[in-house]
Amino acid sequence: MIKDIKTFFTKNELDKLPKTTGVYFFFEKKEPIYIGKAVNIKDRVKNHFFQPSYRDNLFLNKIDKIGFMETNSEIEALVLEANLIKKYLPKFNVVWRDDKNYFYVAVAKNKQNLPYIFITHQKTEKAKFIGPFVEGNALKKALKYLRRVFPFYTAKNHPNNKCQWCHLDLCPGPQPDIKKYKQNIKKLELLLQGKTSLVLRNLKKEMADMAKNQQFEKAGQTRDQVMALESILRHKNIINREKEMSGRYQALVTLEKILDMKNPIERIECYDISNIQGKNATGSMVVFINGVAEKSQYKKFKVQLKNEPNDIAMLKEVLERRFNHPEWLYPQVMLIDGGKAQLNVAIKSKHSITEQKKLKNIKIISIAKGRQELFIEDKQKPISLKSLPQEVYNLIKNLDDEAHRFAITYHKKLRQKNLLQ
Repeated sequence: MIKDIKTFFTKNELDKLPKTTGVYFFFEKKEPIYIGKAVNIKDRVKNHFFQPSYRDNLFLNKIDKIGFMETNSEIEALVLEANLIKKYLPKFNVVWRDDKNYFYVAVAKNKQNLPYIFITHQKTEKAKFIGPFVEGNALKKALKYLRRVFPFYTAKNHPNNKCQWCHLDLCPGPQPDIKKYKQNIKKLELLLQGKTSLVLRNLKKEMADMAKNQQFEKAGQTRDQVMALESILRHKNIINREKEMSGRYQALVTLEKILDMKNPIERIECYDISNIQGKNATGSMVVFINGVAEKSQYKKFKVQLKNEPNDIAMLKEVLERRFNHPEWLYPQVMLIDGGKAQLNVAIKSKHSITEQKKLKNIKIISIAKGRQELFIEDKQKPISLKSLPQEVYNLIKNLDDEAHRFAITYHKKLRQKNLLQ
């Protein structure tokens, strides 16, 4: 049994696991048979049991105990997972992986005896190897963040002039402070070996010594390193957040291509109408900035059209009122809940506004949920929602769901108010 694990749970006690970042262990009797990392231990472990992959099915029925170790960040969990797999060699971590499928951080040296860093599968170079790491993408992202604190070379030779990474302060440049650079690489190695506390302690000691010797500029640079490293290690799910942001960016870029847009999409607005036979009619406008809901900019409309069950006329009223508020900033894309008729009334509303220059770059689209189609301004035929790339489908669905939720919430509020009166 692993001595650092204080509490163990059975398969019937999954709800007792913490929702924290760390590493989890599956045991058969007293032997760890699988080790994994997680941003949320409880959710990740439950995933193995309730949404098992074919690999999970190899060992789920063998598990009799579950343990965990908490960490302060996902980067620390990534490193701890690597060190524990190397130490205990759990058989179901390696049963489908040979040495070529793991990832190692290699620290090699060039002719000038300067270290450079790269990720590799195999230990073939004359270099120092740190690992094995299970997830290549997570490792790349962790190094990307750590490179901001300890800039390093990624190639054997550096050009005589500054490279693109130099301008981003991620590379030591063609003429580095050799002593300082080698010290930074040593600290990076220690971090990747899980010795975070030691690195921070040494940095703070160096900073104090520099200040004592009145080397204030160097002390300030070291202080910045300490603050940057602590900031990275404070973010529990920094790797997943990067992945999430990348996914949102990809969705927007793909949507731009689908809509034949020349300008990048930053702001999207979505509209929905809610009423019962024309009574207590409301309209909603929700706003997504760079793929994320910006609730502070949502707007709700109490429709003035009285007791007429005419969704098209209500939508026309809401959109014309919206177009007359340039101070809200206009979007690049407007998504309307409805089909071809709703799309047409939105386009006519846009064209009816006198200040056409500000509105001409707005692309209007509409979602017909019944027929599962997306109508696009200036395109004759709709696109099947099922044919959209998954990330674009998810974005459009999230927008439409949020607009519907916001509209119906306001509609219910008005109904309750009228009932009380």
